[in-house]
Amino acid sequence: MLKSTTRFKNALPGLRPNPVTKMPRKFNGKLKSMLSVTVFSALLMALSSCGPQQVSVAQAQYFSTDTGLQTGGIKIIPIKTTKGSFRVWTKRIGNNPKIKVLLLSGGPGASHEYLECFESFFPNEGIEFIYYDQLGTGNSEVPKDTSVYDLNRCVDEVEQVRKALDLNKDNFFLYGHSWGGIVAIEYALKYQQNLKALIISDMMSSASDYNKYAKDVLANQIDPKVLSEIREIESKGDFSNPRYMELLMPNFYAKHICRLSEWPEPLTRSFNKLNQTFYTMMQGPSEFGLSGKLSNWERKGYLSQITVPTLTIGARYDTMDPEHMKWMASQVKSGSYLYCPNGSHMCFYDDQKNYFQGLNKFIKGIAAGEQTVKL
Repeated sequence: MLKSTTRFKNALPGLRPNPVTKMPRKFNGKLKSMLSVTVFSALLMALSSCGPQQVSVAQAQYFSTDTGLQTGGIKIIPIKTTKGSFRVWTKRIGNNPKIKVLLLSGGPGASHEYLECFESFFPNEGIEFIYYDQLGTGNSEVPKDTSVYDLNRCVDEVEQVRKALDLNKDNFFLYGHSWGGIVAIEYALKYQQNLKALIISDMMSSASDYNKYAKDVLANQIDPKVLSEIREIESKGDFSNPRYMELLMPNFYAKHICRLSEWPEPLTRSFNKLNQTFYTMMQGPSEFGLSGKLSNWERKGYLSQITVPTLTIGARYDTMDPEHMKWMASQVKSGSYLYCPNGSHMCFYDDQKNYFQGLNKFIKGIAAGEQTVKL
């Protein structure tokens, strides 16, 4: 789903200051006088027309903060496990009593950081959202006991986070991307009484279907000679070989993970912090299918049990079969489907317009009382 063993460097173009045009001296006096009058008049108009009453209630509410110590929305939540108590990191952006979206990032083992582009779209719509680094990722604690990397425990962790953030069936939108989608599906099957809506982005509901798609479709799009070399490295278990990533980057990652010529900084930053132990235990070392703890994960036959409004998101160039994502929407009780024709696994970057227009429309539609939203 998501993996990185190399570092990507983004070069920022240099910025050149705008040239300043020098005004002839004979115009300086008149210009200063004219500017003084203009600025003074503008100030009078601003003071007379702009006051607290000009700020919309919705905007004031969205940017309101809790009383007491201000931490920029960050809240550290204690998580109880059979292996002891640990702490996970969350950060709330915005305040909307009717819409609270908890973001579950992918990997497994990736931090919230690659989802930072949501800050460019949700606030303008008044959508409150919460970043959340799952145990073992990003800013959260990393347990020494790796047995905590278990799907069922991860689901119970989300429930503990929900309680700590006071999310409920009237406002709780659970968003899961990639591996986060697996956790979200499992959460809905166990705790959907606490959900307002479910959003599954770029994740199929069957490990066997995912493996088949990777083998029959994705692998066949790679040059046979390149694929042969990739398979040879995998057969030897030599996944740390630099050549493996040299082959995957142009032939797989650049086509199916993110299609932008220069990957966004939040994405590379998150990839460079990936918890490789978490990833390998759950996903397995290969990009072509699941071979870790998730290798037998199957929820196709359980989707009909999900009764809350559900959005599935698929993309043309994704590592996940977009037709399977569309089918999933037809299996839940109240399903909506969003297709990103230009996108890959990171379609919120390489097909942003379609992705966020559809996602925002769904969230606001459900908040307004709709059960399904045509996208």
